[in-house]
Amino acid sequence: MRVYLDHNATTPLRPEAREAMIAAMDVVGNPSSVHAEGRAAKALIEKARAQLARAIGAEGAEIVFTASATEAAALALRGRGMHGAGIEHDAVAAWVDHSLHTDAQGRVAVAEPHESTLQLANSETGVLQDLPEGLAVSDMTQAFGKVPVDFLHSGAMIGILSAHKLGGPKGVGALVMRRGIDLDPLLLGGGQEMGRRAGTENIIGIAGFAAAAEAAARDVAVGRWAQVEEFRNILETSIAAAAKDTIFVGKAAGRLPNTSCFATPGWKGETQVMQMDLAGIAISAGSACSSGKVRASRVLTAMGYDETTAQSAIRVSLGLETTKDEVARFVDAWSAAHTKFRARAA
Repeated sequence: MRVYLDHNATTPLRPEAREAMIAAMDVVGNPSSVHAEGRAAKALIEKARAQLARAIGAEGAEIVFTASATEAAALALRGRGMHGAGIEHDAVAAWVDHSLHTDAQGRVAVAEPHESTLQLANSETGVLQDLPEGLAVSDMTQAFGKVPVDFLHSGAMIGILSAHKLGGPKGVGALVMRRGIDLDPLLLGGGQEMGRRAGTENIIGIAGFAAAAEAAARDVAVGRWAQVEEFRNILETSIAAAAKDTIFVGKAAGRLPNTSCFATPGWKGETQVMQMDLAGIAISAGSACSSGKVRASRVLTAMGYDETTAQSAIRVSLGLETTKDEVARFVDAWSAAHTKFRARAA
């Protein structure tokens, strides 16, 4: 049996989402049609909108469904000339100027909130940010479903969300916005989603998103992530004992309960990923591959790490179903690979 420790990349589909999606498959009508079948499809979307709003503490705000968090980011940021930091996800980084400073623990200072974007949690390091009041845009995709998120009290004017990061289907995202915000649509056509996102709605994906969000918020509320954090801490303690030169990125800052990013300088992250894959364990690297060329993690370099360390980072991200035995299996496999790396380097 393989061990999946890459939950920040995507999460398994929740049973609540699967059930909601199966039920939505039987809804025949086009949500823009005025007949009974169309009204039934529209009602399903509005039910999902209300579910998502309750789950994220956004009742009274507006929610616009999109095809992904990447599309939601483009809708929120295109043409606005926002300030941002080098640690932002690529979907956000493409639209901001990277002028905000990131400290060695991955925390960002924001001087002009109304003209800035700041992620709530970093996907590579798990580091959490304090959002300033009046912040223009926040990428909440990694935080929502793992830690409490109350949008209307978060300080942000607009939040970016993704279904598949919290047990929903891939291919659906959303913007959550305080009322009165005017955004120019990316897609023109039928005027769906209150004129902000044209195109027939993905009612199956939307139903799954809302059901997953509701279940995820419930899991956060009852404290299910506390055990995940305990397992993450056991993992880090074990790795530190096996490899004393390993650097745990952002450990002194507040982090997501499931995320560990660490680097053994000189041992390339992509090599570790391949070795763990052969051992039956899925993790990810802090480095990224572009046109066949490996580059250092932009997140770690923004935090001040040198290129060698940034290229050596891996991310291990646990889920609610991760077991203590699976953590032990990873530690054993990684430690054995580390011993071989040290022997070759000697």
